Amino acid sequence: MSGEPERITLPARSGRAARLSAGEAIQIINTHGAQVVDTWVFNAEDTKEFLSNEHMRPTLGKLWPGKGDALITNRRRPIMTMEEDTSPGRHDTLIAACDDYRYGLLGCSDYHDNCTDNLFAAMRRIGIDIRECPSPLNLWMNIPVAEDGTTSWGEPLSRPGDYVILRARMNCVVAMSACPQDILPINGAACCPTEAHYRVLPRTA
Repeated sequence: MSGEPERITLPARSGRAARLSAGEAIQIINTHGAQVVDTWVFNAEDTKEFLSNEHMRPTLGKLWPGKGDALITNRRRPIMTMEEDTSPGRHDTLIAACDDYRYGLLGCSDYHDNCTDNLFAAMRRIGIDIRECPSPLNLWMNIPVAEDGTTSWGEPLSRPGDYVILRARMNCVVAMSACPQDILPINGAACCPTEAHYRVLPRTA
């Protein structure tokens, strides 16, 4: 019988959350290569402390984390470390999670699946109620920034099977949303959200 950790599906357009103890890690896999995964991390003992892009950027001195970098909370503490990244390393910390209001601005008249609601639903599935949606670390989201400060909606540079491994520095909860964006090409030119996968990895020796 294999001792490999279970590979769990993150369904297209949906969210999931996992509890990690300090020293454990989560491997988030871009199974089909072009799926953005909005990712949040909360202190398991106090969800008012969470991964904060606004605090992480000045700590790291760059726009997104890479291999070996700490993910920083709103209390300026490391909550996880990006231990591995097999992708070209382009992620996003500028763009807020999509919500129903956003899709209304994009022309949707009916309800549209969105990352904000996916976060709340994922946390409720494991018995946690939160009231606000922090800005996520948007894994594999490609937002080019020009010299004049303008941004654009790029397609992901990731490839099928690319993954990141995030190792917990404290007991935490990781929430993920396979972004449902199907109007802009952030999930690839086909604008077709797909499933991703994740595995919870044990502490290293």
